[in-house]
Amino acid sequence: MTPKSDRPRRIHVIQGQYKVSDDPDAVLATVLGSCVAACLRDSEAGVGGMNHFLLPGDHGASHNGEAERYGVHLMELLVNGLLKSGARRERLEGKLFGGAKMMEGLSDIGAKNAAFAKHFLNNEGIRIVAEHLGGTHGRRVEYCPVSGRARQSLLSGQMTVTLPQPASVPKLPAAGTVELF
Repeated sequence: MTPKSDRPRRIHVIQGQYKVSDDPDAVLATVLGSCVAACLRDSEAGVGGMNHFLLPGDHGASHNGEAERYGVHLMELLVNGLLKSGARRERLEGKLFGGAKMMEGLSDIGAKNAAFAKHFLNNEGIRIVAEHLGGTHGRRVEYCPVSGRARQSLLSGQMTVTLPQPASVPKLPAAGTVELF
């Protein structure tokens, strides 16, 4: 018999993934910027999971093989993965993290991701018990899927990037010339 380790079993959840576990020693971990991670669990069934999505909607992604980037796809996969592992929808509870505004001057995709995640859970009747969304810093998140314990660390330093204003549009070369760069 192999002796039990005193260290938790760390499972990394990268962009476009979801993981479900009933291992009391598991810790699901991810790093977020504008992305959002939903951490869901059923305490009675002793199972939980985490996803990490890049964009809120599906925008026809199922046609081009990029569905795993989208919240609508990953939220469904996470909920269904939990149900297959013995969870009951009415007992699910959620914690949401991420959704930072990482670049000034661009649309706030982090806020859109956060709003989508909250809307999805509310529509599904999944109670949100904690959230830390928005801001301008990335974060490292660790989630224990069986106990529901979560820990977040804001990444140090100013993470917001300010994009320069575009310079004037360059003049196109005269007709008949080709410029290669």
